[in-house]
Amino acid sequence: MGTILKKLGEAELEIMQVIWDSENPVTSNHILKKLQGRRQWQLSTLMTSLTRLRDKGFISCDRSTGSNLYTSIVSENEYKAGASRHFLEKLYNNSIQNMIASLYSNRTIQSSDIEELRNFLDKLEDE
Repeated sequence: MGTILKKLGEAELEIMQVIWDSENPVTSNHILKKLQGRRQWQLSTLMTSLTRLRDKGFISCDRSTGSNLYTSIVSENEYKAGASRHFLEKLYNNSIQNMIASLYSNRTIQSSDIEELRNFLDKLEDE
């Protein structure tokens, strides 16, 4: 994907999670059912959000079956990688060290988290 296409809003991200979690193309009714309880969703609001996601290039819509079937174009991993790169670049000047230092100084991560990170990095070096 290279760079992140566009930023997803919170509601759009919730919709994408439903689509990503589905193995097959999904209808708007399926998405609406899965989103119930998270926020007050109306079908018209969902349809507007789906149109925006399509326009941003995140999903496709197949209308050939009589029902609109939505499929992701951008995978969850692609989005996370792009969003992570963007986050690191914009907030921490592309420095993982600055990010971890900030998290540690604000007590967001603990010593045990650092140990997990150290083990993860050791495994990467061994590969």
